[in-house]
Amino acid sequence: MTRCFGLILAGGQARRMGGVAKPLIEVGGAPILEHVVRRLAPQCVRLALNANADPEQFAHFHLPIVPDEVEGFAGPLAGVLAGLDHVAANFPDVRLVLSIPADTPFAPQDLAQRLSLARAEAKAEIAVAASGGRVHHAVALWPVALREPLRHALVKEDLRKVSGFIERHANTRVEWSEAPYDPFFNVNRPEDIEEAERIAASLEIQQ
Repeated sequence: MTRCFGLILAGGQARRMGGVAKPLIEVGGAPILEHVVRRLAPQCVRLALNANADPEQFAHFHLPIVPDEVEGFAGPLAGVLAGLDHVAANFPDVRLVLSIPADTPFAPQDLAQRLSLARAEAKAEIAVAASGGRVHHAVALWPVALREPLRHALVKEDLRKVSGFIERHANTRVEWSEAPYDPFFNVNRPEDIEEAERIAASLEIQQ
């Protein structure tokens, strides 16, 4: 196992879903968040959920809830910072945090391993996932040591783009195939639910 902490990002406001908490939408007979946890847990020493909504709605997942420390829904970077601070305070022997959005139910089961290997081989600070020529900046392996530069970028510079921060540091990308489905497919809009159900059904058939 790659020794990293898993951070599931659910700090957004879900405007495109009419304010419904996307991690709780059911796909394949279970909430999306359950799929994410099931895939990420074997890859990480522990998990936490970055969320700014009522934590009670996530209580039955038994995950630590880590809200943003930066005010005003500052985006995924604020969630990453909250996760880095949580790990630094509670798991001082863990040096890496693996982040992934909470609306990504089909995350690859070799995500932590491949990102960690690529990071080491490239001597990079951050390793980022990609598929189909698209970079998924919120799916990344971050060193806890970057938390103060990230705090400065967020608080002092008002930086909001995840890619903007990543490009400031040595980084590497790891490509996953989109066949037979994109492992980073995310349920971002109501019409994505049908496609997610199709992928979930195909996975059940394969099993």
